[in-house]
Amino acid sequence: MTKLLLTTVLIFLTSVAAADPAAVVWCQEVAFSESAENKDIDAFRSFLDGDARFVGSGVVRGPDEIVAAWQVFFSDDGPAIKWRPQFVEVLKDGKLALTRGPYRMIVKDPEGNEAERWGTFNSVWRRHVDGKWRVVFDAGDTAASPPDEKTQALLQQENDC
Repeated sequence: MTKLLLTTVLIFLTSVAAADPAAVVWCQEVAFSESAENKDIDAFRSFLDGDARFVGSGVVRGPDEIVAAWQVFFSDDGPAIKWRPQFVEVLKDGKLALTRGPYRMIVKDPEGNEAERWGTFNSVWRRHVDGKWRVVFDAGDTAASPPDEKTQALLQQENDC
């Protein structure tokens, strides 16, 4: 009886998890941000697809170049960055997903004064054979002004993952 109950629960949990891949990608995006928030460069690298591209004023290709380009966020005196997905869309075949949302960067000038910079990020995630989602494309754009309060509040939401 216990074995039947356990099997039923596992089937249910598996079907729930499989039913909402957007929730899985949302959690991956949050964990990706938390790796930068916690200045954990190894964790950050683990979210990158082997063929990843980060696009800004130029294109940075592959995990080694991306980690080198983002090194400033992992130094103790570097800027702080945090982002959260506002939108998550997963293709019907479950192989690619798009996340988009606000980011906030806190920078310090040479005198130690802090300034906030806001923007929007877009990430494309690819689901690998092992089931793990990794970032394959990422791009961001700075905002002319801070977003509305509702959008800013996304960065304060509880992590339900």
